[in-house]
Amino acid sequence: MFEKLKQRWHVGGVQLILILCVFAITGTLTAYISRYITAWVGFTPETALWKRALLRGGVLIFGYQVIILLVSIPFGQFKFFWNYEKKILNRLGIMTKKK
Repeated sequence: MFEKLKQRWHVGGVQLILILCVFAITGTLTAYISRYITAWVGFTPETALWKRALLRGGVLIFGYQVIILLVSIPFGQFKFFWNYEKKILNRLGIMTKKK
């Protein structure tokens, strides 16, 4: 499994470990931040589920994109994740490739 990832991303073993660490930290941090933001806004368990889900989903989707870039900097993987983000933004039609 790891060999396939290394080949797909064109990275070595150490860089693969750093990339996986960035993904893990970003996922955990984004989940924590989304929970904090919903509490800060004043949502409680009694708040309609769709309202909580909408806010948390927005934070998870859009916040994740920013947080992954910020977390990648101390790991020295910003270039990899910036290229990763450009692919995602391109697929969403937000960012187009320059000719």
